[in-house]
Amino acid sequence: MKHIVTLQAAVTVPPPGGGPSAADLAAIEREMPLISAEVELLDVQIALLDRAPSELDERRIRRARNRVMAARRDLTNRAEPLMGGAA
Repeated sequence: MKHIVTLQAAVTVPPPGGGPSAADLAAIEREMPLISAEVELLDVQIALLDRAPSELDERRIRRARNRVMAARRDLTNRAEPLMGGAA
């Protein structure tokens, strides 16, 4: 019986050292306000899965969405310029 094996090499190369690089950690740190805001929005949405939202719940959702949008705006405004010669 013949065994079927792949003839292609791995597509992705594991990072040296097995962990995230300093640049990866810096990017995560830069995005942490957005990540936190998205987690908070998700928490509110999960809490409302099994019941109809009250007026207070609707305010919580609206505030959480506004925090996500503000965090996205701030992250976009702080974005580093792209490398290249675009003038």
